[in-house]
Amino acid sequence: MKRGQMRGRQDALTVEPMHSLQVARISRTNVAARAAWDLVWLLLFRPTPRPFHAWRALLLRAFGARIGRRVRVYQSARIWAPWNLTMDDHSCLGDQVDCYCVAPVHIEARAVVSQYAYLCTATHDYERRSNPLMVAPIKVSADAWVTARAFIGPGVTVGAGAVVGAGSVVMRDVEPWTVVAGNPVRVIKQRTIKD
Repeated sequence: MKRGQMRGRQDALTVEPMHSLQVARISRTNVAARAAWDLVWLLLFRPTPRPFHAWRALLLRAFGARIGRRVRVYQSARIWAPWNLTMDDHSCLGDQVDCYCVAPVHIEARAVVSQYAYLCTATHDYERRSNPLMVAPIKVSADAWVTARAFIGPGVTVGAGAVVGAGSVVMRDVEPWTVVAGNPVRVIKQRTIKD
């Protein structure tokens, strides 16, 4: 991979380093690939019956996603660029999740992203007149749970076993095995497993 390019389609998205966020330039190839994916999502992904997770995983793999075993992606989940998505074994993207993966999104083993959550890898640099698109990857670590309507911002890592409360806005990393909630997010307590 050439320096300054992100994982995925090498000609699809190039970036320049800039702090933790990177300036992104979306190529015509990327736009064409997303148009093809949007059509497949509309005709072959979205209308599938709820339990057809294997079929939806197959479609995602066909567009370059790295999908593990027994992954659950629900039919109403929106994935912006499948080639930037990695889901490890037994992970889940729930109903109406918006996975805006302009940069890579990695959902590790047994992690759950619940309904209406928004994983947003992109923003704009409003301090520059050109308002450039800025991107940074997101990671939801093993055994973590991003609950309903939570917003995960660019560059955030949700630590292993952490829980992000409903409707929370997360713009910085979440420590492993903590429960966080709010806007802005704050630590509520440590997560313990009782069984």
